[in-house]
Amino acid sequence: MYDTGIKRSALLIATLSAFFTPFMGSSINIALPAIGSEFQMGAVLMSWVPTSYLLAAAMFLVPLGRVADIFGRKRIFTYGIWIFTLSSLFITVSPSASVLIALRVVQGFGSAMIFGTSMAILTSVFPIEARGRVLGISVAATYFGLSLGPVLGGFLTSQFGWRSIFLVLVPMGLLVIYLISTRLKLEWADAHGEKFDIVGSLLYSITLTSSMYGFSLLPSLSGKALTAAGAVGAVLFVLWERKIESPLMNMNLFVQNATFTFSNLAALIHYSATFGSTFLMSLYLQYIKGFPPQHAGLILVSQPLVMAIFSPLAGRLSDKIEPRVVASLGMAFTAAGLFSFTFIRAESRVAVLVAGLMLLGFGFALFASPNSNAVMTSIEKRLYSVGSATLGTMRLLGQMLSMGIVMVIVAISLGGARITPEYYKLFLSSMKTAYTIFAFLCCLGIVASLARGKVR
Repeated sequence: MYDTGIKRSALLIATLSAFFTPFMGSSINIALPAIGSEFQMGAVLMSWVPTSYLLAAAMFLVPLGRVADIFGRKRIFTYGIWIFTLSSLFITVSPSASVLIALRVVQGFGSAMIFGTSMAILTSVFPIEARGRVLGISVAATYFGLSLGPVLGGFLTSQFGWRSIFLVLVPMGLLVIYLISTRLKLEWADAHGEKFDIVGSLLYSITLTSSMYGFSLLPSLSGKALTAAGAVGAVLFVLWERKIESPLMNMNLFVQNATFTFSNLAALIHYSATFGSTFLMSLYLQYIKGFPPQHAGLILVSQPLVMAIFSPLAGRLSDKIEPRVVASLGMAFTAAGLFSFTFIRAESRVAVLVAGLMLLGFGFALFASPNSNAVMTSIEKRLYSVGSATLGTMRLLGQMLSMGIVMVIVAISLGGARITPEYYKLFLSSMKTAYTIFAFLCCLGIVASLARGKVR
């Protein structure tokens, strides 16, 4: 049992780190038109600004989660904060689109260290009866970051340029580093002494890269070839992991633990159905509606603000009610919000858009905390970082798949063209197609969420 001081310090550090990574992500969505204008980027290349970060984070999340379980969660978390903070500083002087995207990859690598350990540290410190509450607070911080991102990001972009978004992340990162060094003296390495699976890590990273990069190139021949190579790599990865003594990812977790399997599947589907929504809505508000970044941010804030308000409540509910009930209800609300956007038009009223975003946010709040609680409660202590990293990977994979769906639809409709007035009608049609697919995916996610079974 840990004393109150350690618990409070761990919660404060995890909450701060849970805030500034999503803050950066939602700020970037608002700044994309400004970035695209400065570097003369088409719609598809512009989408690589968020996607490159997600791909790097997903590639390294599970391997670094395993490293954290073996060598220390606080140590890897600290390295991650340093890398994230320094890469944010260097991004502020990016001279070209290629340098910006390369630095976003480095930033994603640092984020993988953060994502793979923060939830594991919380789960290590707090007992099972309090996990839903603290995970709810952490998720609320995530959504508060998402909420502030569009508003502050829109203001910074309008007043000081898009580079200022990354500059404000630097003092945030330094604050977390200071708190770790002064308030969190303990270390957690419950798999200390076990071997690290280098071959599995390489197969895992190569498979993800081939799959996601190939997906972004569809329907071209090279896209199909890379996607197929990713599928072959996935089979090889599973075969390798099942035969070695200390695997990167214990396949028995998926074979023997239905709660773990279906909770992760539900997370994958949920993020696949929702992440691209913000990207599309940001472009819609600024291009179709003609709103400045600051005005668009104030509209987009309605979704994560509702998330931040209701996430702690959902976390507490999952301590008392079966998580699958709360999470499945949340998935249903999300599906309803996505379905409402299939009717979007150039002349749609802002009030209607805000109502749909709030419905989406409420569903997200009900889903995320209980789903995380179900995953972490279903595994043993020595696998906390791998469990946290696996859930984080499902989130990132879902986000990449969501962006991949958007990229394929936009590429088919607009090609590599910039979004100019003559393409507005095609872009609007692409949005409706994407939201229809997202709503359908969320309906499938309800089935996965209900299939997970009971955790208590």
